[in-house]
Amino acid sequence: MIWIEILAGLVIWLSFWSLIPRDEWWFRGADFPRLQILVLGIIAFFLLIFWQGEWDLKREVILFLLIAALAYQLKMVLPYTFIWKKQVAHVRKEQLDPDRQISLIVSNVLTPNDQYHLLIEQIQKYQPDIVLTLETDQTWQNELSVIEKDYPYRVPVPLDNLYGMHLYSKLKLVDTEVKFILSDEIPSIHTTVILPSGQPVQLYCLHPKPPSPTEAKDSVLRDAELLIVGDQIKDLDESCIVMGDLNDVAWSRTTRLFQRISGLLDPRVGRKYVNTFHADYKLLRWSLDHIFHSTDFALVQMQRLPHVGSDHFPVYVTLQTGRVFENIQEELEQTDADEDEAQQAIQEGIEKAEREEKIVTDEIAQDYK
Repeated sequence: MIWIEILAGLVIWLSFWSLIPRDEWWFRGADFPRLQILVLGIIAFFLLIFWQGEWDLKREVILFLLIAALAYQLKMVLPYTFIWKKQVAHVRKEQLDPDRQISLIVSNVLTPNDQYHLLIEQIQKYQPDIVLTLETDQTWQNELSVIEKDYPYRVPVPLDNLYGMHLYSKLKLVDTEVKFILSDEIPSIHTTVILPSGQPVQLYCLHPKPPSPTEAKDSVLRDAELLIVGDQIKDLDESCIVMGDLNDVAWSRTTRLFQRISGLLDPRVGRKYVNTFHADYKLLRWSLDHIFHSTDFALVQMQRLPHVGSDHFPVYVTLQTGRVFENIQEELEQTDADEDEAQQAIQEGIEKAEREEKIVTDEIAQDYK
């Protein structure tokens, strides 16, 4: 019986640990494996129910807390299943209009991965309008040069720090900027894509640093970067897409806040998880790679692509814009509390970035002396 209690206790602890409003990685890490926690909790629930033994007060308390933990985990993950209401409409066959569509592949390639041909094969097979690669360095840029004949518009940002990114586009790009929002090491691409119909679409490509013991000790800069972009988008009255490896799961506090602040929709809601990481471990996967869009877009197709040698699977999505979709799709409701929380997180991120920049500047000055 003791090991059942330990299993149930672990599920209860992890579930309520993630509710603590802290930014350190050892708190935020509990946001990620909600599916795995849920499965363990269900196993513990049935073991507690059917285990032959005395029903004492301790067993009843554990069962009550476990049910509460399972209810919370279900609340987080059920929206990404077919039983939930779809946040994004599906484009019916008679509505299809290629001139108003945009197809995208997002792929975190894993810099040391040398199986370049696997991603190139997927790009050549699906022929997306837009390809965003993450963790791409100069070697990856050289290897991907074979697709350049099909992608005349390109934004290369090759870096050796695992945060390089490359944007390849068949569609015209205008007003393109590479920004380093909060860190000189973390780029993002901001541009406008012109659809075949002539309609402009604002495109934001992001890859913030994750909270982890090997990357960032907390999620402050990641959260702030995402919310800064969301804060900019909320004032736009234009078609918009945010894509990339956000190093955060769809059901996290920050990602849900980002959606409410920006007004962008998630095509996975009411459909499926599209778990992209970790590609090598079937039982340890969650969705880190995202494509969010404004309410005038609806979904044509969405799928996870085969393994390309990275720790991430690529994602392929086709969207179509139209006034009819904007009329039937609603933004998530934003409250004053959401705005206050977002502005506080943004300010904390800016202050942290300034402190870190000062530390680096002082170290350089000290070395110069």
